[in-house]
Order: sequence, then C-alpha cells, then structure tokens
Amino acid sequence: MNRDYGIHPPSGYGRLMAAILMFLGVLAWGTGKASLDPEPGAPGAPSTASSSQATYPIALTPPRSAGPLIVRARLDINQINEIDDGAENFEFSGVMTLSWRDPRQAFDPDVEGVAEKIYTGAFQFDEASPGWYPQVMLVNQAGLYEKSAVMLRVRPDGTSILTETLNAIAESKLVMRRFPFDRQHLEAAFQVLGFDKDEVQLVADTEPPPAAASRIHIPQWDLNGISSAIQDWEAPYAGRGGVASTYVVTIDVNRLPFYLMRLVVFPLAVIVLLSFAVFWMDRSSIGDRISVSFIGILTAVAYLMVIGDSMPRIAYVTLIHGYLNLSLIIMAITLLFHLMVGGLEQRGDATRARRIDQFCRWAFPLTYLGLMGVMTISAFIFF
Repeated sequence: MNRDYGIHPPSGYGRLMAAILMFLGVLAWGTGKASLDPEPGAPGAPSTASSSQATYPIALTPPRSAGPLIVRARLDINQINEIDDGAENFEFSGVMTLSWRDPRQAFDPDVEGVAEKIYTGAFQFDEASPGWYPQVMLVNQAGLYEKSAVMLRVRPDGTSILTETLNAIAESKLVMRRFPFDRQHLEAAFQVLGFDKDEVQLVADTEPPPAAASRIHIPQWDLNGISSAIQDWEAPYAGRGGVASTYVVTIDVNRLPFYLMRLVVFPLAVIVLLSFAVFWMDRSSIGDRISVSFIGILTAVAYLMVIGDSMPRIAYVTLIHGYLNLSLIIMAITLLFHLMVGGLEQRGDATRARRIDQFCRWAFPLTYLGLMGVMTISAFIFF
C-alpha cells in the first residue's frame, strides 16, 4: 500500500518562485556588503586612484616657487569700436595672451607622441585641461566683457600659453578741457582674480609692432600709440595682501577737430562777424541796429540748439564751450554800444557817436578773434 507523505517534485510555477527568491537574496546580500565596505579615501579603504588622480587637486593651485608666480601678459588690440565722450568709456576688441610655467604639467614628448599639448575651444579648456590657470578680469569694466574663443598650449617643460579673444567696454577718465583739440589716454586694466602680488606677479610682455597699431581705425580720432605697464592697485579681493599686480594698457589718441570746427566754430564765427555790420548802419536808426543784433543772438542760440547732440555732455567748461559763450556775450555787448550811440545822437553829439562807431568797427572783430586765440593758447598751456 503506497502512502503519500506530501512530497512532490516542484512544478513549473514553484521553480519560478524559487528563482525569484534566490535573486532577491543575492541582491540583498550585495547591498549589505556594499554598505559595510569603507568609502574611497576613508581609513582602511583600498587605494584605487591612479597617480594622476591623486595629484589632481594639487594641480588646481598655482605652482609653488621661491617668489610669486610670474605671468607674462600681452594684449593685442584688433580694433577700437567706439569712444563715448558722455559716458567716458571706450569699446575695444583684441587678443589676450598669458604665459607662465608650471613644472607639474611637464611631459615627455616621446612618450606622449606630441611636441606640445593643445586644448582648443571652451569645452576642451574647461573639461580636458588638467592644470591651474590665471583667471584675468577687467578691473574698469563698464558693462560688456565677452570671450568668444580660447586656446591653451602646454610645452614639454610645463610652459603654458593661454590665448583668449575678448570684446569689452572699459571706463576711462577723459580730460576734455581742450575739446575739440583734446588728447586722451584710454586705459584698460587687468588683474588676476583672487591673488595678490606676492602670489601672482604680472609682467608686461613685448609691445605690439607698429604695423599692428596702423591697422586700427577710430572714426574722428587719430591713434598715436599703444603702451603697457605694470602697476600695484589696492584690491581687497586679491588675497591676503590686498594689493594686486595690475596690467594696464594705455591707448593714446588725438581727436580730429575739423568736423566740429566745420560744424560749430566756423559757422558761428561768421554769424558773429556779420552781426558787427551794424556799426556801418545809420546811427539815427537805433531800432534797426538793435533788431539786427537781436537777430544775430537768436540765430546763434537756435544754431546751438540744433547742434546740441554733437556737443559733449559734461559738467565742466571746455574750449568749445568758451567759443560759444564768447560769441553770445560779445553780440550782447554790441547792444550796449547801440544804446550809447543812440543816446548821443538824441543829445546832438554826433561827432562823439561817429567816433564810437568807427572804434567799434575794428575793435569788436579784433577783440573777438583775439579772445578766441587767447582761449586756445591758454587751454594748451594750462590743461
């Protein structure tokens, strides 16, 4: 007699359930083991990082040396797009080149198979280049500061050359006392962000060749030259010392005055000189003489309103403002002489009235032209 003890071979459904339970058990065992293993870098953890990965954080700091790290800087200006008199700034585009030596980046060209390592473009520079680099900022930035291209070259001895193109607007104080015969020194100042002069020292590289400056064209301006120098500027963000090494590029320009002379000075001078014709008019018609002088004054005022957009919007008086004020004042003074001559005529003193007219015929033009000459000479001597 056969007895059934309840033991049967596992069916298909049973085998499936057993496999699922075994998989879950293995997964739970692996997760528990991972939680018990020490994290990489923790005490007792095995070292799996390569030598290059172990030194990677050190490469993000400036290379150590006996003194400050020397960074050679050079700005090759391609174009000066605009000089804004009212805002006192200028827009320029150029190529900034920085070079320094980092022995940690040295390599054997035979092993690497290249004479120098080149990282081109923002992605390669930001993601693939392994070393520290100086981050340069424009200290007198006035809004725009764009970098459109970048390239890093690393030579076998560790010398790194960083080249960046930039387009920026820099604020520079303009001295316009001689306007429109003024000469300006436009400055663009650069610093390495976060490091004082005891940590990173900028050094001006060789000056650009004269041929490069000759290609720069500035409307209404004449370029005299481009120079560079290193200065120490106070900068609380520049590390412990608070004094940063600053690379200053100076652009010397002269304004071409003919445009404003043709537009403002010459026409206004003609209006003033023509207004002196009243001294040849009949002395008895005092009303007509005063009317002519008033017409000259109103014509000058209307002319100044029309050309107001071409004048610099600054608070202090410039040479051209002196021309304009002198023209209005001297035409206003002629009204006093008209009243004087008219009063003498009414009292019957025609001889004295005639002498005054004869005196004014040459005194007013000579005084006007002479004062313009004195103002011009004084502006070049004292300003």
